[in-house]
Amino acid sequence: MSKASELREQNDEQLSFSLKQTQKDYFQLQFQSATEKLDTPSRMKELRREIARIKTIQREREIQNGQATT
Repeated sequence: MSKASELREQNDEQLSFSLKQTQKDYFQLQFQSATEKLDTPSRMKELRREIARIKTIQREREIQNGQATT
């Protein structure tokens, strides 16, 4: 799990890659949860928060660059 400060140090491409990888991991956990027992159910919560953190930072950058859409 990355801290927000660590994520902010990444460039846009790295951030997009991190988002895709985290979403992929989350999807796999969801699938595993539906088919069998999870070893660490708290990991799903961590990944959801990580995804939210990354999307928040991406949105902050959009606003900062003047690309804000409502």
